[in-house]
Amino acid sequence: MKAIVQDRYGSPDALEFRDVEPPSASGDEVLVRVRAASVNAYDWHVMRGDPYLARLTGVGVTGPGRKIRGRDFAGTVEAVGRDVRRFRPGDEVYGDLGTADGAFAEYVCAPEDLVEAKPANLTFEQAAAVPLAGLTALKGLRDAGKLQAGQHVLVNGASGGVGTFAVQIAKSMGATVTGVCRTRNVELVASLGADHVIDYTERDFTKNGKRYDLVLDLVGNHSLTGLRRALAPGGTIVLSGGGVFRGGSLVGPMWLMIRAKLQAPFVRDRLLVLTTAPDGEVLATLRHLAESGGFTPVVDRTYALAEVPDAVRYVETEHPRAKVVITV
Repeated sequence: MKAIVQDRYGSPDALEFRDVEPPSASGDEVLVRVRAASVNAYDWHVMRGDPYLARLTGVGVTGPGRKIRGRDFAGTVEAVGRDVRRFRPGDEVYGDLGTADGAFAEYVCAPEDLVEAKPANLTFEQAAAVPLAGLTALKGLRDAGKLQAGQHVLVNGASGGVGTFAVQIAKSMGATVTGVCRTRNVELVASLGADHVIDYTERDFTKNGKRYDLVLDLVGNHSLTGLRRALAPGGTIVLSGGGVFRGGSLVGPMWLMIRAKLQAPFVRDRLLVLTTAPDGEVLATLRHLAESGGFTPVVDRTYALAEVPDAVRYVETEHPRAKVVITV
């Protein structure tokens, strides 16, 4: 099969489109013919081994431990292992491979509990956009942020891959939503249901005197002091990722997260660093949300499988609007 393979850390030029042995399903595994995949910031971080400190956390010291890039996928079941009960060949599914090889390929193999029926109202391209970004948004708002109906939430990075889901999911939870984005994305964020949109080129939300019950920071471009100024008393800050590639770094956005963990025991505000892992139950929740109209994935651009290097280059440097999807 064809796949995007990486043998060494580096730029998108390190990604090679070549033939590899296809996977096969055994035990509780599901073999999926990939119809679409999506690009996440995670992909370029692993591709470059950036920040360098992350290489010590299991990604790989001298090169990526897993050779095929990509996490999110949507497609049709090709075969199932002997212990699989929920799926059969021909079923339309989607999922998140996490740190396993690799969704930028014609076939993927995943454990049954990390695969879910594709939302019936979404295309393969839309469904592939959901898993990691949707999971991050949902867990950041619901699980870490403990968001309740009637509360005020600010989403910093509202036009990005996670942010476009977060705005919609927060509205479906009954919150009043403020989205922060650049000028060209103001109309997009408003169309997703945001009650208020702040153009960060004109106003700094940490200095405008407004207070929020929850700040979901997906960018990492403000200090903790600034973020805390935007909180209502006893409010919550949830930090998740952020940044574009600027030449490599030791800790990158992890520095803000490290500081939050160090300060958290000594302040009244809740300072939380969001950690995520593939979760079949969350995929099921996201499917129900999508099918009930809780969100509609927004796709910025699509690329062919052979064009993954261009797609990753776009994501790591250009602040894309919403999600970038690979068609296979």
